[in-house]
Amino acid sequence: MTAENRGKILLVDDDKFFLKVMSDAFRGAGFSVVTAEDGVLGVQAYAAGTFDAVILDLVMPRMGGVSASLEIGRLAKEADPIIILLTSMFQGAPHEHPIPEMGAKVHIPKSTPPLDIVIIVEQLLERKRRDTGAA
Repeated sequence: MTAENRGKILLVDDDKFFLKVMSDAFRGAGFSVVTAEDGVLGVQAYAAGTFDAVILDLVMPRMGGVSASLEIGRLAKEADPIIILLTSMFQGAPHEHPIPEMGAKVHIPKSTPPLDIVIIVEQLLERKRRDTGAA
């Protein structure tokens, strides 16, 4: 399966090392990846491309994850884009909200292992494909 078949991910984080680790994990799983180092660049990248999922750090310079996720949601061509907020502010388990909180339905602690984040994204994409196919 090629990267185009797995999906295209937008990673937005001001931590260059974290971006590299996450990019490597997604690319290793067959995804194509675009990165941005803050919310402003993330919104610009989203507006210029097509992405299957967006993963944003909560706290970033210039534009944080909440503002960026709200703007990306506004720009989305689909009704329910997959937007995930990562944060080091809580250490609980990854969780999903029925309606977006802070612009995203899915919140994941930044301490979550990268491969677990890839698996969560794969599950979200699969569920979305099933739901779209059933409609």
